[in-house]
Amino acid sequence: MSDAIDPDRIARSVEHALARRKDYGEERLDEAAIAADPFVQFDRWLAEADERGVYEPNAMVLGTVGQDGTPSSRTVLLRGVDDRGFVFYTDRSSRKGQALASSPTATLLFPWYLIHRQVIVTGIVAPVADEESDAYWATRPYGSRIAATASRQSQPIGSRAELEERVRELEEEYAGVEDIRRPDRWGGYRLRPWRIEFWQGRTSRLHDRIVFERDPEAVAESAWRVGRLQP
Repeated sequence: MSDAIDPDRIARSVEHALARRKDYGEERLDEAAIAADPFVQFDRWLAEADERGVYEPNAMVLGTVGQDGTPSSRTVLLRGVDDRGFVFYTDRSSRKGQALASSPTATLLFPWYLIHRQVIVTGIVAPVADEESDAYWATRPYGSRIAATASRQSQPIGSRAELEERVRELEEEYAGVEDIRRPDRWGGYRLRPWRIEFWQGRTSRLHDRIVFERDPEAVAESAWRVGRLQP
């Protein structure tokens, strides 16, 4: 079989992809049925996403703004949620970590395409306590701890082989040792939201959008206001 690229096939596939349309059906999101607490509503939807087979339902797109004003997005995994906010973990020296240090306002997007739902969260981000980061670090698989220690996330590297050699060195260093110390640069963040939007796809693009908002200057003390947005 030839590995030659067929430009006509690619062009047809691109045209087909750009022209695709899908009707999102009649599943509803009504004010009468939504929970009064957005965290309760989020838990309901996250549980449904998991039960209905959404791939990695805890995957979310984190949007930040760098010190130079450049926006950046990447997918991270939600690892905790309660009425204090949404928790994720990463290398704090990475591009996202540097952006959050200079501009701690961020957004999260949960893209549950399979069930025609999205949740969009906006808020202020702050590092979690070291004890919380240590507790989560201890639950990570051995290989993930080695990889996080080896990788200087977002920094240039000469080759894949160079990175793999660093991993091999660490595996030798920690041979027979289960307790790998958490790097100082690695830890958790909590996004405390002042806005959470629940988006339900509907027929003919007349989607349901219910938004919870509160005062961003007093997140902990503010009550939630609930409203509907036009699609």
